[in-house]
Amino acid sequence: MASASASIQSQPVTKSSQSSKLWLRDRRWDLMFISFSVILVPLPYLIYLLGVKLGLEPDVSRNAVNGFVAVAVGGPHMMSTFLRTGLDQNFRKSYPMLLRSSLIIPIIVVSLAFLNLNLLLTIFFFWAALHVMHQITYITELYNHKEHTFVRPNSSVTPLSRIIDYGVILTCLFPFAALKISQGQFDIGTNDLASVIPEFFQATWFFVLMSGIFITAVTAFLVKSTLEYRAGVLNWPKTIFVSLTVFVAFIIPSLPNLDTAFQGLNTWHSLQYLAITFYIIGIRAAYRKLDNTAPLVHRFEKHGSKGLFLLSSIMLVGSILVFLFVYTIAPIVRPGIDGNQHFDIAYYTAILSFLWIHYYHDHFLFTNFEVLDDASYGEKPIIT
Repeated sequence: MASASASIQSQPVTKSSQSSKLWLRDRRWDLMFISFSVILVPLPYLIYLLGVKLGLEPDVSRNAVNGFVAVAVGGPHMMSTFLRTGLDQNFRKSYPMLLRSSLIIPIIVVSLAFLNLNLLLTIFFFWAALHVMHQITYITELYNHKEHTFVRPNSSVTPLSRIIDYGVILTCLFPFAALKISQGQFDIGTNDLASVIPEFFQATWFFVLMSGIFITAVTAFLVKSTLEYRAGVLNWPKTIFVSLTVFVAFIIPSLPNLDTAFQGLNTWHSLQYLAITFYIIGIRAAYRKLDNTAPLVHRFEKHGSKGLFLLSSIMLVGSILVFLFVYTIAPIVRPGIDGNQHFDIAYYTAILSFLWIHYYHDHFLFTNFEVLDDASYGEKPIIT
């Protein structure tokens, strides 16, 4: 990703080009990092199947894929959040309680990892799903904001339009997930999450309800998009992004190995996040908003997205140290621990301690829809 977006400095555009500026940055960048990077989704699952085909034990192949995705893209995406929060002096001064309260999260993660790993993974799965959906709605809203503020002030971005977009996004994961829950087959790796899901939801009605809501949402989305197309106001960048997202997120939960299947979605999600985060930092650097408030980030940003990716990757050392520590003490805390559970406790503790803080901070960051405004028209929106 870094090599393909080596320079993320923003370039102000003129009035004459506003009609072609529905893209968040430009068509090539949006398609490469936001939408068409969807082609990466099947790769983790295919690599897992290849490993099994070559003779690896399924759990070994699964853990190898998990580890690679975590180091290659998932981990840097997780740590890149702190480039905008913990490493930014202005953010620390403005939101001290947000950062201080984040310290509670590792305590919860470590406790649950040893006391009830299935409960930890259940919370993780649903929070991860919420986080992914929140990022998707955030990107969708960035498209809406740019259209309504900079391109077409009298656009079709209405409350009803937003509700329909959000409806299809927020329900696409759940039909097959609800089906597996109703069948008591909701496993993540070797961990049976159905064991901690209330029996009330482990029934056919839950699958039927979620499927009905999703079908209704898809129908509304198709009708809305058709009407917008006929009226000549369809936001193509947003529609392409939402359509691909819904299709992929609907299919993923149907696969047998959910652990590895969701790594595909995680890869796409992480690439989107890195691209947007580095773009935002590049915009701030272009307007000299990093020099004094985030000097370390500013130093690495001088090398473009490669530098920012390197800094995010270096920060993974903290997660690796946590993994090694927990992996060492796990047999002491839990004598006779099973090999798979031994690895899972250390892996999920090391990852989730930082990942949940990343989720926590992003729920705040994902409320700022004006974050790209400086790149849109230099100084201020064009009012017509």
